[in-house]
Amino acid sequence: MGNVPAETRQAILTGLAEVLGRVRELGYLGPGPIEDHVTRALDLAAAVGNGPEKALDLGSGGGVPALPLILLWPESTWVLLEASTRRSDFLEQALAVLGLSDRATVRTERAEAAGRSPMRGEFDLVVARGFGGPAVTAECGSPFLRPGGRLVVAEPPGGAPSRWEVAGLGLLGLTLGPGVTSPTACQVLLQETPCPERYPRRVGVPGKRPLW
Repeated sequence: MGNVPAETRQAILTGLAEVLGRVRELGYLGPGPIEDHVTRALDLAAAVGNGPEKALDLGSGGGVPALPLILLWPESTWVLLEASTRRSDFLEQALAVLGLSDRATVRTERAEAAGRSPMRGEFDLVVARGFGGPAVTAECGSPFLRPGGRLVVAEPPGGAPSRWEVAGLGLLGLTLGPGVTSPTACQVLLQETPCPERYPRRVGVPGKRPLW
């Protein structure tokens, strides 16, 4: 169950039940019980360790893993980055309902564009779940990180470190960190040096011509 106590998990699940029920109704949450989605989100905390000061959720969708992690780390501030206006409007409403608007904001923008905004190099944690393939996630997530920051990516069951090409990560100033296989698989990428100015490439290019 990771490093989050069972009572804390239950309190977070209870607090999010209504909002995530609405997420499910809107079709912004994948299959399976809501409890499982919250549990997998909180499992990512085991890979992060100490809570971040400033974090970004890459492609927030219905707010998972961001919302459970925001509640878990009350000292952290967050940006929920989401390209879809409909989803970002819902996320803003969800933050207001949960009383989290004072330390979490929603940014409606493509990651490639946002990575060249004043948010570049501002975060010590970026989380991603279902954003895209490894190369796309790395190229779009890296620009937001300051040196020493971490990109934590939810992985397929069992994990697959071979999906992450060391040479390709090096182009972005990233190195391969620890991979976690259970209870929820994720891969940690470490931002050793600032992401080079040439990345991210133009909107759509990382997906059309991935680095590996």
